[in-house]
Amino acid sequence: MRDVYIIGAGMTPFGKHMDKNMKTLAAEAVNASLQHAGLTKEAIQTAVVGNAYQGIVTGQESIRGQVVLRAMGIGDIPVTNVENACCSSATALQVAWMDVALGLHDVGLVLGMEKMYMDDREKRLKLYSSSADVEVVEMFVKAMKEDAERRRKEAEQNGTAGEKKKEKVEGSAFMEIYATAARIHMERYGITQRQLAVISAKNHAHSVHNPYAQYRTSFTVDEVLAAPTVAYPLTRPMCSPVGDGAAALIICSKDYVKKIGAAKPVKILATVLGGGVDRDFFAPDIGERLSKVAYEKAGVGPEDIDVAEVHDATAFGELRASEDMGFCKMGEGGIFAEQGHTAIGGKIPINPSGGLESKGHPVGATGAGQIAELVWQLRNEAGKRQVEGARIALAENGGGNIGVEEAAMVITILQADF
Repeated sequence: MRDVYIIGAGMTPFGKHMDKNMKTLAAEAVNASLQHAGLTKEAIQTAVVGNAYQGIVTGQESIRGQVVLRAMGIGDIPVTNVENACCSSATALQVAWMDVALGLHDVGLVLGMEKMYMDDREKRLKLYSSSADVEVVEMFVKAMKEDAERRRKEAEQNGTAGEKKKEKVEGSAFMEIYATAARIHMERYGITQRQLAVISAKNHAHSVHNPYAQYRTSFTVDEVLAAPTVAYPLTRPMCSPVGDGAAALIICSKDYVKKIGAAKPVKILATVLGGGVDRDFFAPDIGERLSKVAYEKAGVGPEDIDVAEVHDATAFGELRASEDMGFCKMGEGGIFAEQGHTAIGGKIPINPSGGLESKGHPVGATGAGQIAELVWQLRNEAGKRQVEGARIALAENGGGNIGVEEAAMVITILQADF
């Protein structure tokens, strides 16, 4: 198989774009990626488009990619639509990578896009429920909420610092799922709510320097702890927001890199898609299992990673990912973050973009947005959030949930090849 490179990355700011439709957002991201690559749209030979929720939000099904690309004058090429929950566009990259690696095409476009803001709040919250087993999710969430309330009261009685909340805000089914996983991890390993707040505060501090981030306001650890509870132990700043946005990547073969003299090409060392399983909660989860596959394919180990973007739909998501990716031992993710190792300037900076918690989480665009950030990091184009000397990067992007783990996950490992 041929080596495949990313030569362009572009995205819209993530956030609330009530005045823009999906076609407008997609065009902004695609045009930015083409400009970054120094190409025109005529160079694109194939496209893979990731999206999760437009069927629910707008009623557009089946040909979402063709609709948005045709609107900007891109036609007469194969377009593949990918729907894979939160890792839709990371999966789209994997599909496009296979196409170019197999020699079917030399230049491909990867596009991730999502519109989630709408006036109907109940409908908006139900978007996430559609990424779980709809036959059991409501019963599952009810049981988790009851467990959360019981444990919150126990924490108050025990006088655990920072865990008493005067206000609670409604979150999605996925916040309850993450909160339950966090509580079990806390009981087994002794991680604390304050350590989750450290991770959240770190990510919000990173996002201050990211012009594409939905939130660019910093929080202290105490401010994170004092915020309203979404699902114990998670407070609002620890949870990713609903958002709109798009992100795009231009990929190509090594021969094409040479043909056009592409500057600062980023090599895809590995892109691995995996699926969840029914398992005991304490058995190795999908991230731990899949990272080993990705490292083997890439020919590197966790000690070689200079910067990472992980799926922090909540602060606990980052904590667990730091353990699953092998950046620290299982159960030590909280201490690892508390010691400053995951901040810019630390041992392994995680989510210099601000992560999903602060950059935002427009589901279909999230994976491509992670990759775009890492491409800029590896090309030394990330401005004030730059991780100095970054040469190898990892992205971990989960999607959906069945049982106790993600329904799908993509891990991508990249290397600066210049």
